[in-house]
Amino acid sequence: MPAILLNPHRTWLILIIATAATFWVRADGLVGITAGAATLAIAAIKGRLVILDFMELRHAPNPWRSVISGWLMLVTVLLMVVYAFGPSLLAGVDKP
Repeated sequence: MPAILLNPHRTWLILIIATAATFWVRADGLVGITAGAATLAIAAIKGRLVILDFMELRHAPNPWRSVISGWLMLVTVLLMVVYAFGPSLLAGVDKP
């Protein structure tokens, strides 16, 4: 295995690839629930990598990792719910 995949640059490389994937999904004009979910999932993966490697919680006590990772998961799920059901919830609301 190449040495670059075994050192801290691995996270940076994965973040660059994930950013390019997100750009590709949106630059091709993909819309809809699938494209939105893919974009949010990639963002959640990137957030998890930042939490573990750049905030240095990979080797921190388990409660710290659990609280921060749980917060990220909660925000991601809430965003996916709003993205999926938001338009239907707002359909009956009169606009000012």
